[in-house]
Amino acid sequence: MKTLAAAYPNRELHVVVDNLSTHTTDEVKAWLNANPRIVFHFTPTGSSWLNMVEIWFGIITRQAIRRGTFTSVTCLTRAITDYVTAWNTDAQPFFWTATPGEILAKVRWVHTEVRKLLTNNDK
Repeated sequence: MKTLAAAYPNRELHVVVDNLSTHTTDEVKAWLNANPRIVFHFTPTGSSWLNMVEIWFGIITRQAIRRGTFTSVTCLTRAITDYVTAWNTDAQPFFWTATPGEILAKVRWVHTEVRKLLTNNDK
C-alpha cells in the first residue's frame, strides 16, 4: 500500500479487499487513519464478488482473445495488454442489475423446478 500511495500521491485511492483479518489489524487501521485519502472497501463475507472478476475475464475472452490468431505468446500477451489499456481509458464499475425482487423470483422458480424434478424421480 505504501508503494501504491507513493505512486499516486495526489489522488484518492479506493481499494477493494476481502474480509481477511490481516486487513483490519491495529497496524493497518492506524496506517489508514494516517492516510485518509486511501479507503478500503470490504467485500461482504460469503459474497460472490469474484463473479465480477469472472465476468470481466469473459468479456476480454470474447472481445480480444476468442477467434484471434496469435502467432506467438508475445502476440497474445500484446493483444491482452492492448485490450486492458483500451479498457482502462474509460473503465466503468460493474453493477448488479437485478433487483431483490427479481432475484427472489428466480430463487422461487428454481425451487419449484427442482421440486418438480424430485417429484418426477419419485414416480
